[in-house]
Amino acid sequence: MKYVLLIYLKEDALSETEREQCYAESAQLAQQLNSNGQYLATAPLHPVATATSVRVRDSKPLITDGPFAETREQLGGFFLIHAQDLDDAIAIAARIPAAQVGTVEIRPVIEVAGLPEN
Repeated sequence: MKYVLLIYLKEDALSETEREQCYAESAQLAQQLNSNGQYLATAPLHPVATATSVRVRDSKPLITDGPFAETREQLGGFFLIHAQDLDDAIAIAARIPAAQVGTVEIRPVIEVAGLPEN
């Protein structure tokens, strides 16, 4: 089953040095998951100041700067993985370096017919 592991943390939770270390450790985890056939994708995200939100109301797009919702922790990145079950996904989420300073939300992915293959 596919799971997305959404990584939330305060944008100032890590120093630049800690952030670079987190990226390096996350890349190592991605390599390990890839060797196990569990890796699909991962990426850190730019800060919320670079975000743009789009809503369509009455067939007209409404564009606003910033994220959709204001929260204490922001979406900072994600892993998309194959896991046997939720317990397996939890074990992987616990290995994500940012989980030590933030939160990793685990969501099963709905398989929709007709989508392009990777």
